[in-house]
Amino acid sequence: MSHRALSIALFAAFVVATVAISYVAGRRTRSASDFYAAGRRIRGWQNGIAVAGDYLSGATLLGVTGLIALYGFDGAVYLVGFLVAFLVVLVLIAELLRNTGTYTMADTLAFRLRPRPVRAVSAVSTMVINLFYLTSQMVGAGGLIGLLLGLHGTVAGGIAIGSVGVLMILYVTVGGMIGTTWVQIIKAVLLLVATALLTLLVLARFDFSVGHLLESAAQASGDADRYLGSGSYFTNKLDLVSLSLALVLGTAGLPHVLMRFFTVRDARSARASSNWTIGIVGVFYLGLIVLGLGATALVGPAAIKKADSNMATPLLARFLGGGESSMGGALLMAVIAAVAFATILAVVAGLTLTASASFAHDFYAGVLRHGAPDERREVAVARRTAIVLGVVAVALAIGLQKVNLAFLVGVVFALAASANLPVLVLSLYWRRFNTAGAVTGTLVGLVSSVVLVAVSPTVIGPSGLFLHHVTPYFPLSNPGIVSIPLAFLSAIVATLLTGREEQSPGFDELRLRALTGYETAERGRP
Repeated sequence: MSHRALSIALFAAFVVATVAISYVAGRRTRSASDFYAAGRRIRGWQNGIAVAGDYLSGATLLGVTGLIALYGFDGAVYLVGFLVAFLVVLVLIAELLRNTGTYTMADTLAFRLRPRPVRAVSAVSTMVINLFYLTSQMVGAGGLIGLLLGLHGTVAGGIAIGSVGVLMILYVTVGGMIGTTWVQIIKAVLLLVATALLTLLVLARFDFSVGHLLESAAQASGDADRYLGSGSYFTNKLDLVSLSLALVLGTAGLPHVLMRFFTVRDARSARASSNWTIGIVGVFYLGLIVLGLGATALVGPAAIKKADSNMATPLLARFLGGGESSMGGALLMAVIAAVAFATILAVVAGLTLTASASFAHDFYAGVLRHGAPDERREVAVARRTAIVLGVVAVALAIGLQKVNLAFLVGVVFALAASANLPVLVLSLYWRRFNTAGAVTGTLVGLVSSVVLVAVSPTVIGPSGLFLHHVTPYFPLSNPGIVSIPLAFLSAIVATLLTGREEQSPGFDELRLRALTGYETAERGRP
């Protein structure tokens, strides 16, 4: 069997298996609760693995490993931020959100604020954040398929990205949350096994000596001091602080991660989910550091830059398997690429489901239908939204094929930390907070993040994607250090300027419900 035939066979096997899972799950999807929250039948440990599957994206596996391979310590900063972020989720958000919401983040806001305005802006925020995240995942998928099948150029990459979009839509429209959950669980297990295998193979090359690995990677980098220290990627220290702030706070505002906590039956299961996720994510990230160092030492920065920084992990797998012309190299590379592809498909399915659920449940049902929809019609709207979102994400991914995935993910985390986290925290912890503050905080955080990224050095200017002759108007690549405080401040000021409003059921009942889950069954809430 040829190398390409082997790659195609592995891809096809995974696609067939996951589509079959989605089809079987789809036959169990009979209500909105099944479609959005898997009927709340997912156990804590199962959801913890699924959350890890949702959180450990293809952009992390491919993009961050590539950054570590090229920039050493600076690339590893991403992993520290990603891991610490789940402590914020565990302490501030997970249990409280599970007790006060139904299907989406907006349910928690609508508990004590005027439902229609907060649902409208929350739906817009969720759609924008998930669209950016979808784009990053599909860029990675296109690069993987192109590398394995020998496809080159924008047109070939567009075909690869389009195929991912079709599969993404299929998973969501057929399987709903039940199917998506099981695809994510399977993907998380495959990802951990594949990462452990590569980690052991890399360490074996250096006699299981981490010190030897570090020394070899530093020498191969061409500048040991910059590789093991800071400054090789983040030349602007303020940019590093901004990115770190976005990564640590952003997870607690990611809609697709928050939505997973509605699939468990109680707050105890939500806490268990977070604990399982922290353990799995921590082990995985330790493996990624080894893979990044191994790619530097064994493959070399020059070869990685020539192929694409996002392809460091598949190139390392090929080297460990025996090299470019060997069957072992082709086999291991195909296996790792198939796992990465599985990672991307699982994440894009979760993202698409969250965005379509937010539009259907929050905007269509909560705003257009005044909170009194027909469930079957609402689910139908969610499925149609998934199709539209998939088409838009494909178009954006084709235009951003050469952008590093880790940068795109950093932008997504800044968006989530700016638009969603401030209003969630203030709604859960501040009695005076009102609807005007929620709407203002969400819009200011969202718009400021998007605008600052659009005028940053990564998008315009000599090293940007467009307008190379223009000087960037904002000096930082990540807007978090400006947009996050600005969102908090605008939400607080808008609340203080507009005065108090009548709240039903009110802050006290929200806190009681959030901390204890009291009366959830009687009131029809989870």
